[in-house]
Amino acid sequence: METRIALIGIIIEDKMAIPKLNETIHKYEQYIVGRMGIPYREKGISIISIIIDANNDVINSLSGKLGMIKGINVKINYSKVNK
Repeated sequence: METRIALIGIIIEDKMAIPKLNETIHKYEQYIVGRMGIPYREKGISIISIIIDANNDVINSLSGKLGMIKGINVKINYSKVNK
């Protein structure tokens, strides 16, 4: 099956959302290539970048579930490279 590489950008504005966020991401660990999180303490937010290699359905499912978590914002950027 063809997969795509995507970058999922997450901004956490409510720290109470972190446990649900981590639980959701953990369910997709087999597709995750890498993850980087940076706290921006001066602004009271955290930023997470996730690189995922999966088919469109999986990427959209993960981003949709993340987008439903109150207190976070999610955006996806797809690579033009398909495998």
